[in-house]
Amino acid sequence: MREAGIRGKTPRAFKVTTDSKHGKPLAGNLLERHFAPAEIEAPNRVWTSDITYLRTREGWLYLAVVLDLFSRKIVGWSMSHRLESRLVLDALQMAADRRAVEQTLLVHSDRGVQYASDAVQRFYDRNGMLCSMSRKGNCWDNAVTESFFATLKRELDDPTFESRESARAIVFEYIEIWYNRQRRHSTLGYVSPEQFENTQAA
Repeated sequence: MREAGIRGKTPRAFKVTTDSKHGKPLAGNLLERHFAPAEIEAPNRVWTSDITYLRTREGWLYLAVVLDLFSRKIVGWSMSHRLESRLVLDALQMAADRRAVEQTLLVHSDRGVQYASDAVQRFYDRNGMLCSMSRKGNCWDNAVTESFFATLKRELDDPTFESRESARAIVFEYIEIWYNRQRRHSTLGYVSPEQFENTQAA
């Protein structure tokens, strides 16, 4: 490796984004890992949401997303240097503004304090949304969203961004231009989330 001028890639520092040690009420796992599009039947029936972190030279930038399980499309997202409920609310509000939700919709997340917060729970109630939460310490209960984060970081080569602003621009382009509109998914028959939704609506 020395002669070839290459070196192993060392693991990044781990940043915890889920604080489940709080006294807020928790919801049951209503989703129960029913992730397949065929089990969802249509858009806006089940959304999943989660938070990850992005490393920048100015410090951490947190990213919250809302993913429609039917098409794997990211329908809402938000970024902030603060890890608080507003981050989740902004992502949920974007999703609600973009999508025509006509019936009770299940929103699945982890047990973090951001999702259990009074503000987020009120948002669910106002918008006719049903809350579902993963079991304690079980990331597989939200595996599709975790997989999206892993894909994003892998395809961006898990970089350290120069600034939070540059990270925002790059992630925006990744989600809106590449992931939703162009990136093919084996789960969707090798079409993009947007193509899948358009095909199903035709």
